[in-house]
Order: sequence, then structure tokens, then C-alpha cells
Amino acid sequence: MKRKAFFISDGTGITAETLGHSLLSQFESIEFEQVTLPYIDTNEKAEEVVRKLNNVVKTTGASPIIFDTIVNQNIRDIISKADGFKVDIFSTFLSPLEKELNIHSSYTVGKSHAGGDNEIYKARIDAVNYALDNDDGSKVKHFDQADVILVGVSRSGKTPTCLYMALQFGIKAANYPLTEEDLGSLMLPEVLKPYKSKLFGLTIDPERLSAIRNERKSNSRYASLNQCYYETEEVEFLYRQENISFLSTTDLSIEEISTRIMLDADLQRLT
Repeated sequence: MKRKAFFISDGTGITAETLGHSLLSQFESIEFEQVTLPYIDTNEKAEEVVRKLNNVVKTTGASPIIFDTIVNQNIRDIISKADGFKVDIFSTFLSPLEKELNIHSSYTVGKSHAGGDNEIYKARIDAVNYALDNDDGSKVKHFDQADVILVGVSRSGKTPTCLYMALQFGIKAANYPLTEEDLGSLMLPEVLKPYKSKLFGLTIDPERLSAIRNERKSNSRYASLNQCYYETEEVEFLYRQENISFLSTTDLSIEEISTRIMLDADLQRLT
């Protein structure tokens, strides 16, 4: 079964996407074609969106699922006339909150993503720059500044996890690849030993690792199943030997990996 889902906003659409993705992911038997329509901030744009949504019904025979975070009441009224199942995120959640708090919401576009708290915003940008500068063991001399150092074999998910933790939570995350030479000795590289308390290991199913590596270097020794089995078995042995916490990234999203690392390592996120 297929359905179309739209995330509509007069801002970036990030809020509508985030909540919409979370809700739709609970319906695994349905394939959703997901479309984001950001910056719908004029009546003309809203009317065009309505035409697009109504056309979905005509061409597919099924109503689209509509998640919106429209602030402007006039535009919300226009969107409300479209054929489809609507989830008005702001009215669903803000109205009960207004009653509980006995105050009206400001209904400001982009408020949840604004850089109003300059210190927090700056800390996140600094953390992203740190993650980029300290990717793949490029600047080990700055490891003393890290909140956490991810280690693992190549293509186990270190870089995207570091960047996600930096952008979302202001965590300074470096990463260091454990090579075949490191695994052969079954010892931590000397450069990592002073920072052992900051290390967190990633591993991955060898067949999944082989598939990922084949996308990068097809039919190479690096991507061979034997090599992937060898590296993952050795790296997990090393983690246990050195008493380094680790997890498998095989079936986890970047969000899940990051959250588990932060909980296990007791990292303090920015608010």
C-alpha cells in the first residue's frame, strides 16, 4: 500500500517533518511518498498547495496525509480546504497548552529553530566545527577538548554520528578509525591511551559493512566479506579487552546511535 504524505510549513518545515516522520514510521506496512513544502507564506502559495493536494486524490484515488505547522491563520484556513487527512500540529498541541498556561502563544514562524540563545547556538556551531576538524583522527592533538571520541572500523558510522551530536546537542565529538594494523596488535593506538575514558566504540554487522564498503570500493579486499568479518570480530575483541563501551550501528538510525552513546557516556546536552 502506498500513500502520499505532505509536510507543509510557512518556515523551514523541519518541525512538521520531524513529528510527521516519527508518526508515519509506526506504520511499517505502508510505503509513504513524503513531500516537504516549506515557506508557504502567502495566500497564492497556499492556494497552489491546495491544488496540488487535491490533484493527489484525483490521480491516486487516496487522500494525502497532511502535516502542517502553518502559523498564519489566513493561510491555515486556505490549507484546511484541501482534500486530505490533516494533522494541524500547532493547533493540536498549542491550544491545550494555552488553556493550561492561561496565556496565548506567540505563534511566531521559526521560533523553535531560532538562534535566540546565542550562547547555545554558538556552542553548537563550535561543536560542528570541532567534529569536522577532528574527523578520522586528523587532529589527535585536540582530543583533550573532546567530550567523546568514537572509535571503530572504517564505515561503521563514526562521522555522521559525531556531526549529529554536535549539531543537535553541542557535543564535541571526535573520531578515530581503527585500522587493520591496530587490530592486528590487539592494542589501543598510543595516541588514544591518554583519552581512554572518553572512548566509545562502534561496531556493525559484517555483511552490512561489506555492502556499505562495496558502494565505495566495489570488489576490493577492503569490501570483501572475509575482511569485514575479520575487522568486526577483532574490534569487538579489542573493546572487551580494553573495557570500552560499544554498540552495533547495524539496525540503528543516527538519532538512536547518538542517544544511546550520550546516555551510556553520561554526556550533558545543550538545551
